[in-house]
Amino acid sequence: MTSLGDTKAPEGPRVRSAVARRAAGRSLEAPFYTDREFFGLDIAAIFTRHWIFAAVDAEVPEPGDYTTVDIGPYPVIVLRDEEENLRAFHNVCRHRGARLLDAGRGSAGNLVCGYHKWTYGTDGALRYAPSQPASFDPSCFGLKSVHVRSVGGLVFVCLADRPPADFDDVAARIEPYLLPHDLRHAKVAARSDIVEDGNWKLVMENNRECYHCDGHPELLRTFFPTYGYTEENLPPQLRPAHERYLRADAETRETYERLGLPYALIEELDNRATGFRIQRDALDLAGESFTADGKAACRPLLGGLPTPRLGHLALHMQPNSWFHVVADHAITFSVLPLAPDKTVLRTTWLVHPEATEGVDYDLDTLTKIWTATNEQDAHLVARAQRGISSPAYEPGPYAPTEYQVEAFCNWYITRLREALDDD
Repeated sequence: MTSLGDTKAPEGPRVRSAVARRAAGRSLEAPFYTDREFFGLDIAAIFTRHWIFAAVDAEVPEPGDYTTVDIGPYPVIVLRDEEENLRAFHNVCRHRGARLLDAGRGSAGNLVCGYHKWTYGTDGALRYAPSQPASFDPSCFGLKSVHVRSVGGLVFVCLADRPPADFDDVAARIEPYLLPHDLRHAKVAARSDIVEDGNWKLVMENNRECYHCDGHPELLRTFFPTYGYTEENLPPQLRPAHERYLRADAETRETYERLGLPYALIEELDNRATGFRIQRDALDLAGESFTADGKAACRPLLGGLPTPRLGHLALHMQPNSWFHVVADHAITFSVLPLAPDKTVLRTTWLVHPEATEGVDYDLDTLTKIWTATNEQDAHLVARAQRGISSPAYEPGPYAPTEYQVEAFCNWYITRLREALDDD
């Protein structure tokens, strides 16, 4: 494996003092979102040390299939080898460092560098290097491997020598929720990359609260706007939606129990290295999918599930991903940092492997809700980035409904402190 576990975090006194004085319950100070030194700290302390959601198994279903992802400055290849095992490598040729694969995804029997034609097998071994001397040993120049794990069809990579040890426990707890949907054998219906004009943490924070959900009229057709609220802090205008939620929740719980589907909330967002939250929950209207009327957008259903009225399975993983899995399709979201003020949001829609576009589903109907929501969120994130960049900005207090934003920031600051203490 690569030797990135000892990647050092920036040690400037400005960085250390900002981390040390972070006030609980308030947003982070401006440099965390705007400064390149702090961005370097994020890469070193977060993205090179933790499990990062990178792809789905459905993107590499057959031997030779590959997809690529950039984790900060680290380009990575995820592929299926000749033995049908999942593998990941740094997307860097061992000759003179050229990027090995330019395409975002594809299929190849061998991985051929477009510069000098060094050729690697799907196991990462160097198979051909032209014009080398007799003393050249190809076994010394295989691709640098990266830790990779599939959990219920979701693919995570870790650049560190020693990944967080709690991932096995997390995987064992979330996989029973995912397996009934059989995402491992699903099909990619669509994938979208948008560049948001904001820091990656603003993208994650924005996703962790519904305080702003009145800005998502399409999503709120089915997603209850009461997410994050309690009986004690529920605004009067949300009471009718809450009453509908209680009725839908009671019905879906009966269905989950009858079908033996796990649904209970597990929320460990900031008390462990691999923070996560998972829950199966009700949807509004028909309660089947993220569509204008709440009805399923695709037939057949994932995993051969017996009914479409299963609400949605929501999973959140620190530091860079969230997922919504309904009976008829799944949507994955991956947040990938580009610069202090630039972030890629990658969204992938999955359907049953035998579903046919134009027959079993209409692609626009399938993707419409979350495409609109992503665009709206991108506007809000850019608005936040512009305001935070002002000298007048100072950290403001979180509302009770924003408790998951606080949990994300607490997890993040804890990880930074650990990385700085290691140096």
